[in-house]
Amino acid sequence: MANKRKQYTADFKAQIVREILKEEKTIGQLASEHELHSNMLYRWRDQALARMPTLFSDQQAQEQTAKESAWEKERDELYAEIGRLSTQLSWLKKNAVTCLSRDQRRQLIDWTEREIAVMTQAELVQLNRSGLSYQPVGASAEKIELKHRIDELYTAHPSYGYRRITAHLRRQGLLVNHKAVARHMREMGLTALYPGPNLSKRAHQAAIYPYLLAHVTASYPNHVWGIDITYIRLRSGWMYLVAVLDWYSRYVISWQLDQTMQLPFVLEAVQTALRQARPLIFNSDQGSQFTSTQYLELLKEHAVQISMDSRCRALDNIFTERLWRTVKYEEVYLKEYESPRDARNSLTDYLHFYNNEQLHQSLQYRTPSEVYFVHSS
Repeated sequence: MANKRKQYTADFKAQIVREILKEEKTIGQLASEHELHSNMLYRWRDQALARMPTLFSDQQAQEQTAKESAWEKERDELYAEIGRLSTQLSWLKKNAVTCLSRDQRRQLIDWTEREIAVMTQAELVQLNRSGLSYQPVGASAEKIELKHRIDELYTAHPSYGYRRITAHLRRQGLLVNHKAVARHMREMGLTALYPGPNLSKRAHQAAIYPYLLAHVTASYPNHVWGIDITYIRLRSGWMYLVAVLDWYSRYVISWQLDQTMQLPFVLEAVQTALRQARPLIFNSDQGSQFTSTQYLELLKEHAVQISMDSRCRALDNIFTERLWRTVKYEEVYLKEYESPRDARNSLTDYLHFYNNEQLHQSLQYRTPSEVYFVHSS
């Protein structure tokens, strides 16, 4: 008898995607409520957004429907083939266990199958039987609070590594292991800003570009843009903010907010900015998003010079670091965002204020928008 993967209806998937787009709850919370893995929810969201343009084209919709029907037919045929296998060894080879992720292997387990015990299925797909009953849960209040504390310390002291942050947390009465702090900082995309050894692998060097701003001062709007990502805390979770900043005027050209640091929201911020103007130089750090092929090709298509910070150099991206300090001390740390939507609405209001109303001493007490649009016109 064939093992069947758990199927979810299109209506159910659409309901989940609508909940995600409402941003009233984090994806982690929705995954916990519906007993789903968060990666599946991210995949449904991305599929829905990718197919959205086809809703406004009958021809494209028909083509997409035909493709989906062909895919479903092929999928059914594959499951029928698995059902015809006569031995457990052939079953294992057909599912290519070694090529599947843990989540994909877990979905192969059929709890209603009587001919093959669950323990045997677990052994065949190289899973621990005791871990199959695990249900995804949202982040604990302790973990969220710890990440918030780490964010505050790092914002105040960007040169602090995980050991010094651990020491400060312990002085504040938190019993925390330095390995846990290091792991959380990696998840949050935080790296101590100080000169250190170059630990990049040779294969990674092909995507690294030199720092072009060592002896360059931004002297007009759209001369130099910078991009970076920072952690935004919520009451019961967190999000990530990416922003494109004009270094001369301190004007935020574009920004995006998402629940992961995956590449799409970075590309969307860059595309939005490039629709407004084109800089001479675009600077970033050496993060995986900014060394990706899609990001680099997008800038090359617009004939933009690519610049990247030296590893662990605090001053290479100083203007964007100052922006993050301003946003967090004047907005984020003063608020308790209840949901992703609450964070988005509040940050929208603040960044509008920052661009159009906040006076900057370094700009002779003018706003970023005044300097950016007057000088670029």
